[in-house]
Amino acid sequence: MAGVAAFLVGLVVAVADGDTLTVLNEDFQQVKVRLAEIDAPEKRQPFGTRSRQSLGELCHEKRAEVRVIDVDRYKRIVGRVTCAGVDANAAQVRRGLAWVYDRYATDETLYRLQDEARSAGRGLWVERAPVAPWDWRRGS
Repeated sequence: MAGVAAFLVGLVVAVADGDTLTVLNEDFQQVKVRLAEIDAPEKRQPFGTRSRQSLGELCHEKRAEVRVIDVDRYKRIVGRVTCAGVDANAAQVRRGLAWVYDRYATDETLYRLQDEARSAGRGLWVERAPVAPWDWRRGS
């Protein structure tokens, strides 16, 4: 992660899906950001469109503060994103529109939010057996 600022601030100019957005930083450069610790449904997966819409409602055309955690293999910044004062990572899980990404999760509170969303049948948890995005990508 050499050369990457630990904190990024800018305007969200695009939302690709439920866990990826583009921030126009203070140097007027567009930076792709992957929300850390969560994994949202893929675009063609059930709730993929709704998850993207939700992240758009939270962040599009709003000021974002990104606590940079890493840079992934696609050269995206991976971080915790706050849009207009709202923790977008947690909000997506709370709304039932993203899973906690067990492989990378370190924030234990996300699991509580996921359990609450599942119990309440919010978002993708309305389905009897929702398929996690990592399984969907593998084709299982």
